[in-house]
Amino acid sequence: MRFFANTHNDYKPSTMETIFMETTVTNKTLEKLKYDLVRAGLVAYETIEQAQEIASSQNINIGQALINSGVITEDSILKFLEAKLHIPYVNLDDYTLDTKCLKFISFADAKRYKIIPLFKIEDTLTVAMADPLDLFAIDKVIETAECSIEPVVSSEAAILKKINEYYKEEAAVADIYTEEGTEYDWRDELHSEDLSDTHIQKIISAILKQAILENVHEVTFQHDDNGFGVNFKKNGEILNKGNIPAVLISSFAAKLKTLAELDSSVSEVPQLGKINFNVDGINVVASISTFPTIMGERIFLKIYKPPKALNKIIKSENNINLIKSALNNPGIIIVCGSPLSGKTHVIYSLLLEAVNKNKNIMTLESIAKYNLNSVHQCELNENVGFNMDKASRFIEFQSPDIIYLEGIKTKDSFDYFSSLVFEDKTIIMEFLANNMEDLRYKLSFSDFETLKSIISCLIFIHSQDSIEVFSKETIQKYLGAF
Repeated sequence: MRFFANTHNDYKPSTMETIFMETTVTNKTLEKLKYDLVRAGLVAYETIEQAQEIASSQNINIGQALINSGVITEDSILKFLEAKLHIPYVNLDDYTLDTKCLKFISFADAKRYKIIPLFKIEDTLTVAMADPLDLFAIDKVIETAECSIEPVVSSEAAILKKINEYYKEEAAVADIYTEEGTEYDWRDELHSEDLSDTHIQKIISAILKQAILENVHEVTFQHDDNGFGVNFKKNGEILNKGNIPAVLISSFAAKLKTLAELDSSVSEVPQLGKINFNVDGINVVASISTFPTIMGERIFLKIYKPPKALNKIIKSENNINLIKSALNNPGIIIVCGSPLSGKTHVIYSLLLEAVNKNKNIMTLESIAKYNLNSVHQCELNENVGFNMDKASRFIEFQSPDIIYLEGIKTKDSFDYFSSLVFEDKTIIMEFLANNMEDLRYKLSFSDFETLKSIISCLIFIHSQDSIEVFSKETIQKYLGAF
């Protein structure tokens, strides 16, 4: 079965179609042929119906649901597809890909569609697919590669393994090394005579390096009259550090999205991802947020340094004991500070400390900044309806002892999670306040009445070197009656 490039095909999926495709995990091939499995005597009709329900509830494809249930093996499904579709099955375990063909399919598209290029002969690119009837994926590859496509069937797990193996270099940012006191300008890399395929990647690394050297945690890329502005935010002020030329904007944005495992072809809807890179041998994470504007796509990058042990950021032994006691008892631990004060950094240190207490620790975050051993980190995903409301309704069934919540905005959420304290839960949350007066003013609103009464520990970050810790008994003394 060969698919040909059609330069006259003007069909483009709408934004809503794109969103729908991102929302549901399916395997179009098995959805279409599921009852053929029954007719072939491989599974019972009732099993198909049950697998359909499981796939829907767990947001997995029906093939994975069948394999997970143990009623059929992946090998049996692949051989069935080979015979039914007359599409060859290829075992990728010992297969060597032609690396020159990787340029035809981006890292993000390969992961998204479970597809990888194998080789190209004349004007035909042979690709391994877990879902060979996914015409949207095939059309996307034809559009990018501008050649005919010959699909073969392969195991989804084998394809993902090959993707991680062969796209490893593309998915990584080069290691960054810094020297204090040295002047550095990312534009030196921009204006270098490097014509290699990795030049854009080197520019990204250079921008990150300059941000690290200048102790900047927020970087914004946005369209202006001079190209794609590179802006650093420091001490509440936005500083322009130069521009990506207009001719490189498309390639730059696509590479940045690919590194964050986002869809490089989508700019009409927001996306959220992250990239990992090493700075002086230390793993650092940057979250990437894209957002459409009338001027073009805006990309926001926030750098998170790895969390430190609690005793490295809290110097007072008495304060550490107050925090440990709060972690070990029901109540709300609230971490306060201004924007970019390091609230998330302190909270991750609290979570590291809590690991030592043999507790069931869970988090609800927009994106996990660091993977913490023995902490069950959950990323919210609006695309599949996993928002804070749904997470709050179901997290109780996991019987957590300690819960970290990122960015609670509504009174209902405050009240709900506050109520969990009466079920012997410890809640960690952050609260934006520029100073103690600002905190006192905000907590004076009636919306926070329940919250105030059950705060067991309040941590206020004045600066990196000045962190105050208040116990339940001292909160009223320092903040008055709010």
